[in-house]
Amino acid sequence: MAQTRKRIDIEQAEYLLTNDKIVANARRLIGNVIVRHNNIRLWCDSAYMYNDTNMVHAFGHVHILKDDTLHLYSDFLNYNGDLKWTVATGNVRLVNKSTTLTTDTLDFDMTKNVGYYDDYGTVVDSASTLYSKIGEYYANEDKAYFKTEVEVLSQNYTLTSDTLIYDTKTQVISIVGPTNIKDDENNLYAERGFYNSNSGDVELYNNPEILGEEQKINADSIFYNKTTGDGRAIGNARIEDFKNRMIVKGNRVVYNDQTETSLATDSAHFMLYSEKDTLFLHADTLLSVPDSIPDQKLVMAYYQVKFFREDMQGQCDSMVYWSMDSTIQLFHEPIVWSENNQMTADYIEMVNQSNAPDLVRMEQNAFIVAMEDSGRYNQIKGRNMLGYIRDNELYKINVDGNGQSIYYARDGEGIIGINKAQSSSIEIYLDSSKVSKIVFIKTPDGQLMPLLNVPDKEKELPGFHWYDAIRPKQVEDIFHKNK
Repeated sequence: MAQTRKRIDIEQAEYLLTNDKIVANARRLIGNVIVRHNNIRLWCDSAYMYNDTNMVHAFGHVHILKDDTLHLYSDFLNYNGDLKWTVATGNVRLVNKSTTLTTDTLDFDMTKNVGYYDDYGTVVDSASTLYSKIGEYYANEDKAYFKTEVEVLSQNYTLTSDTLIYDTKTQVISIVGPTNIKDDENNLYAERGFYNSNSGDVELYNNPEILGEEQKINADSIFYNKTTGDGRAIGNARIEDFKNRMIVKGNRVVYNDQTETSLATDSAHFMLYSEKDTLFLHADTLLSVPDSIPDQKLVMAYYQVKFFREDMQGQCDSMVYWSMDSTIQLFHEPIVWSENNQMTADYIEMVNQSNAPDLVRMEQNAFIVAMEDSGRYNQIKGRNMLGYIRDNELYKINVDGNGQSIYYARDGEGIIGINKAQSSSIEIYLDSSKVSKIVFIKTPDGQLMPLLNVPDKEKELPGFHWYDAIRPKQVEDIFHKNK
């Protein structure tokens, strides 16, 4: 049995006219017109009702009320009662609760409560104003789909995008295309994700980036809350500090941009760059915190620390870097290599001085070894040592306490013997990493011995080790564990 269609009923009009010469098979309603169809009520200044199509063309101050909640306003409207489809044009305004959509032309599906526009529209709710060239508004789900030239304006941020979805009830933006979100402090970019404009929670995927005045964050995925400043960068995470010229990397970085702290684990990697060179460092864990001095940082590296720079390499169990003066402190069996010099001690500190030689401070069990040639090593040992570096080259060493030295003496024809001496204080001068002069501050106890008269055991000071096998000789070596 065929379903009987529901006719559009006339509730009110001041005049009702018919004239087939003007519009055939139609009635013209004029003045305070009201018609009804199912759960829809329509007001307008005038209208044409068509006898055989169940259609209304409405003119002037058009207003549709659906289900007592959804309002549609326009200058002109074409309503098809059989299809339950409306095309509104001219100053179109769709109002659903606290959300208002305005555009010039809107197609509206009365069955599904979905509006469509393709020539620019605006959606306004209590928190934001959203613009786009193409859009769909789903009144039942309180959702809007925006495409092409999308822009969102809010009190706290602005957003530009190619495609996004907006939930007007929860104020959650679903990012489904290249999107930039800019607030007073940061610019956020992603091609997929979510942004809760109410709570400040952000989930960013597909090439996400957070760019601020002082830092940039990249990762496979970023989770961030603007209110608390808490963030997590997961997968190939990278945080760059522009002011301190530092980069922290890892597969997992937890940070807070309000407290300016970050913790990197899983392939943690630290880079300190300048115009001249870059220091690359790897450790199990990297922690960056603010120094007590404004705009300065402390970077702490823990467990199996290795670093590489063209002029210097090293390893230790834990390390602290102070950005204020570029001081590096090495703890627990530290080793530092510079050219062909190897330095070890219980504690090593490297100080970068802008207007004076850089310093290497070695405390307790200090030991410097330099290869003379294959199988032969110049050695200096003492309680504490202070090394001076100029133009990235170690040129002077002061030994304080229990000083011992072994070095190969040369004349114009080559090595003539081994000079073995002891003194509580020693000054050693180097040229091109070779010992050029030794000054014993206090009376030394030593002798020069011909090579043939020196047994092998006398060619090494107690505690001698040559660690060249574990020295990082290129950047990739800092990721290799010692065997």
